[in-house]
Amino acid sequence: MKNSKKVLVLLAFIGAVQSLSAQLVYLHSDNPQTGWKLKPQAEVSQGASALCEIGYNASAWVDAVVPGTAFNSYVVAGLEKDPNFGDNIHQVDRNKYDRSFWYRTTFRVPADFTKELIWLNFNGVNRRAEIYLNGVSLGKLDGFMHRGRFDVTKIADRDKENVLAVLVHMPDTPLANQGSPTYLSSGGWDWMPYVPGLNSGITDKVFLTNTGKATLMDPWVRTDLPTRARADLSVALEVKNNSAEKAKVCVRGTITPGDVTFEKELDLNANTTEQVKFDKRYFPQLCINQPRLWWPNGYGEPNLYNCKFEVLVDGEVSETKDVSFGIKKYTYDKEGNTFHIYINGIPAFIKGANWGMSEYMLRCRGAEYDTKVRLHKEMNFNMIRNWLGSVTDEEFYEACDKYGIMVWDDFWINSNANLPYDLNVFNHNMIEKIKRVRNHPSIAVWCGDNESNPQPPLEGWMAENVKTFDGGDRYFQANSHAQGLTGSGPWGAFEPRFYFTEYPDGLEGDPARGWGFRSEIGTAVVPTFESFKKFMPRENWWPQDEMWNKHYFGQNAFNAAPERYNATINKSYGSPEGIEDYCRKAQLVNIESNKAMYEGWLDRMWEDASGIMTWMGQSAYPSMVWQTYDYYYDLTGAFWGAKSACEPVHILWNPVTDGVKIANTTARDMEGMIAEVKVYNMDGKPVAAYTKRATVHSPSSSTVQCFTIDFNKNRENLSLNRPTYASSTSYGQPADATDGKEDTRWAAVKAENEWIYVDLGSVKPVGGVRLNWEASFGKGYKIQVSDDAKTWKEVYKTNEGRGGIDEITFPEVDARYVRMFGTELGWWFGYSLWSFDVLGGTQPSEGLSDVHFIRLTLKDKAGRVVSENNYWRGNDRLDFTALNTLPKADLKVFSKLVRKDGQAEIQAAVTLPKSAKSVAFAIHVQAVRTVDGERILPAIMNDNYFTLMPGETKNIHITFDEALLQGGSYKLLVTPYNNR
Repeated sequence: MKNSKKVLVLLAFIGAVQSLSAQLVYLHSDNPQTGWKLKPQAEVSQGASALCEIGYNASAWVDAVVPGTAFNSYVVAGLEKDPNFGDNIHQVDRNKYDRSFWYRTTFRVPADFTKELIWLNFNGVNRRAEIYLNGVSLGKLDGFMHRGRFDVTKIADRDKENVLAVLVHMPDTPLANQGSPTYLSSGGWDWMPYVPGLNSGITDKVFLTNTGKATLMDPWVRTDLPTRARADLSVALEVKNNSAEKAKVCVRGTITPGDVTFEKELDLNANTTEQVKFDKRYFPQLCINQPRLWWPNGYGEPNLYNCKFEVLVDGEVSETKDVSFGIKKYTYDKEGNTFHIYINGIPAFIKGANWGMSEYMLRCRGAEYDTKVRLHKEMNFNMIRNWLGSVTDEEFYEACDKYGIMVWDDFWINSNANLPYDLNVFNHNMIEKIKRVRNHPSIAVWCGDNESNPQPPLEGWMAENVKTFDGGDRYFQANSHAQGLTGSGPWGAFEPRFYFTEYPDGLEGDPARGWGFRSEIGTAVVPTFESFKKFMPRENWWPQDEMWNKHYFGQNAFNAAPERYNATINKSYGSPEGIEDYCRKAQLVNIESNKAMYEGWLDRMWEDASGIMTWMGQSAYPSMVWQTYDYYYDLTGAFWGAKSACEPVHILWNPVTDGVKIANTTARDMEGMIAEVKVYNMDGKPVAAYTKRATVHSPSSSTVQCFTIDFNKNRENLSLNRPTYASSTSYGQPADATDGKEDTRWAAVKAENEWIYVDLGSVKPVGGVRLNWEASFGKGYKIQVSDDAKTWKEVYKTNEGRGGIDEITFPEVDARYVRMFGTELGWWFGYSLWSFDVLGGTQPSEGLSDVHFIRLTLKDKAGRVVSENNYWRGNDRLDFTALNTLPKADLKVFSKLVRKDGQAEIQAAVTLPKSAKSVAFAIHVQAVRTVDGERILPAIMNDNYFTLMPGETKNIHITFDEALLQGGSYKLLVTPYNNR
C-alpha cells in the first residue's frame, strides 16, 4: 500500500509520545516490542489456554498487520499476489480467508505505568471477537464500532511477558443488511471487488492505558449560539469509581484558548458510575464572548478549541482526556421541499463528495487521512458524505475538523428491505458511533439508509438515538436521496449543457425533478496513463477488454456509462491512436463534465439548487470510475474541473444561455467586482467582437448574472414542410404544425397519450424544439427522438407546461425523427399546436475558428484576480477535433526547489513565447524524482491542464513531503495537448 511505511512510522511515533504524556502505549504490529501473528482457527488445534502459554510456538504463523485485516496480512507477507494488479484479487481462493482467525501477541507492561489500574483497550474489531489475556477470557466484542475497555490490573503481569490472544470472526452474510454493522462494500460493489475475508480482523487501535481508581467516559461538549458574538457551552461526562471503597473525586475541565476552567466535587460509592454536567446556570464562565467559530471551508476559519478533562482523587490526577471541539451551530429547513443547511446562521451551499471506503482493504491509516481530506479542501469542497458509514477511523474526523469539511454521516444500512440479524447489536453500535464522534464540529447530518428508508424499527431507533446521544444538535435524514433531496445519479459523464438544462434528474428523488440537493452524482473518470499502467497488465492495455471491466470500466460499472464516455472521446477529440492517447483525451472529458456538474448547480443556487456531492471524491481501488484524484494520488482532470468550479467566488459560463455569472459561496458580500470575457481563436488572438466587461455587486450566498456572450443564437428549423405524422387528428392535419404558417394548426382527440412526430429525412443534429400551443396545451409532455420511428429516446420532459410558446433547447442529439408525446392535458380539449418546429444545433459564430477559447476573469476593486475560468468551445458544440491540428508549442520552463521543515516546494514558471503561432492547450505538469523517474505523489498543486496564449506565463507551485525525493532531486515534465 502506498505510504504504508510512512504511516506506520508516524503511528509508532504518536504511540511513543502518548505513552509518555498520557500513559498510553499502542500494541500495534509496528511496535518493535509487539509481534502479532495470525492463523486460521480451523488450523489451530489448541484452545485459548494453550495459546496464552509463554512457551507456545507461533513462529510458523503469519505475521499479522494490526490494525488491519487478516487478508492484508497475507498480502504483506508475500503470500498473495498484489491484489491491485490485473485480476489478481479475483483469483484468490476465498475459502482461505472467509473464516475465523486467531491473533496472538506478547507484550510487557511499561515501567512508567505506576498508577493503580491497567486497561486493555480495543477501538474496533470486524466483526466479532473473543479476547483472552494470559489465558483469562476478558469478554467479547460485537460490531466494528464496539469499544472494549478491559480492566486487566489483576491479570496482567507488571514484571513479565503477557500473552494476548484474540479470536476474530468474519461478518455474517449477506452483508447488506444482515451482516451489519460492518463495512458493507467489502462484499463487492460496482466500484470495488469482493475482499477475501470481508475485511475481517483487528481493524482499529489496540492499546494499554494506566489510570488511578477514578476514570472518565465519553466527555461531551455541546455549543449553542444565541448570537455569533456569544456561545453557550454545556458539558457532560461519566465518572466511574473502579475501587471497592467510596471515594471523593474532583472533575475538572480546562478549555483553551481562553483558559476557561470549571470543576465539581462529588462522592462516588464503590464501583459506581455517575453522570456529571456543567452549564452556564452554575458555571457562567461557560458563556464564551467573542468565540472563535468553526466554519466550513470557504465560509471562514475552522477554529478549534480543546478541553482537557481531569478526574482527581485525593488531589492526584487519576485520568486525563483531551477533547477537541468547535463552537458552531447547525440549523436546517426544507422550504420548497428542498433541503437546506445553515452554519452559524449563514446558508451553506454544499459542494462536496461521497467517500466510499478509505481504501478497499482498510490500508489507509493515520496521517494518510490528512492527505486525502486535504485534497478535498484543495478542490474547494465543504462536505464529505461518509457513505454507508464506511469510515470508522478517528483520524478521518480529525482531518475534516481541521480543514473545515462538514460530514454527512451514514449508518450501515443499504436500500435492501431487510434488517440486521441482531438488532440489539446494531443499536449498540449506533450509540457507540454517536458517542465516539459527536464532539467533532464537522458532523453536520446523520443519515439512516442509502437510497431508501430503514426498515422498522430501525428508523425510529436511529432518530431517537440522535436525539438522545447527540442532543438533536444535528439533523437526522432517514433517506439519502429523498425527502427534500432530488435523488441520486446519474453516474455517467454528460456533455456540459446537460447539467444546465431543465432538468438533470436523479433516481427516485423527492422532489422528483430539479437541481435541489443531490447527495450523489458522478462520472466515469479514466486516470492518466502513468497510473493506468500501474494496475493494468501490458497485454490488456489496448484495445479495451474484460480486464478493464475488472477495474470497473465495463458492465461491472454500467452506471458509469462507459460506452457514452468512449463515444464522447471519439466524437469530440477523435478516435484514440492507443492507450496513451486515450488517457490523454480522457482528461479533457473529465475536466469538462465535472466542472459543468458543479457549475450547473451553482448556476441555480438558491433558486432550487442547494447542494451537490460527486460520486466519489477519492479512490478506494485502482479503477476508471468515480474519483477525482486516483488511487495513487494523481490529480485527474476531474480534480481540476471540480477545483475550478467550486472556488468560493467563481465566475462561470452557462453554455445553454451563454450567460456569464458570479457564484458567491461565502459569507461576504463582494462590492465593485470587475467581470470580463475574452474569446480567443486557435492562433491565440482575441476576437474583439466578443469582449465584454461589467462592474458587478456579488452578494453572499448568491449567483448573479453579469452579461451574455454574443455568440450566434440562430438555429435552423429542420421540420419546415417535412412529412409529419400523428396518433390522431380532431382538427386540421399533422402537416399544419410544420408548414411554417401562423394560422394553421393540428389538434388531437381528447386523450392523454397522444403524439405528433416529424421525419427530418435523414439523421441530423437536433438541439431543441419550439412548440406554439393553441389554447389546448400540454401540461405534461415529452420530447423524444428516434432513428427508425419505432424506438424512441427521451431528451426532455415536463409536467409544468403553461401553454403559449415553449422554446426548449437541449444538448445536440443525432436523430431523424422527433416526437412530442403528451402525458397530461392542460385544457378541456386534445393537444393542439399552431406549430411544431424542430431546431438544429447552434450556427457558427462570425470570426471564430472551429474551436475557440473563452476566458472569464473576475477582479476585485483593487484589481486583484479573484477567479479565472477557461473553457474551450466548438462551432459544432460536440466536435473539438480541430484541437488535433494545433502546432507543437515550444514552452519555456524555469523552476527551482525550496526546502523547509521537511517539506519541499517546486516553484515553476511556464511561458509560451509571444512568437508562438497558436495557443498552448491543456498543459499538463508532472513532477518526477530523478532517482527512479517515478511521480512525486502525493503533492499539492495550484493548477494543471491550463491553457496559455502567446506571451503568457503561468506560475506553478507543487508542495510535497521532502522524503518523497528519496535523497535525489526532481524533474518537471511539461506537456501541452499540442505536443502529442
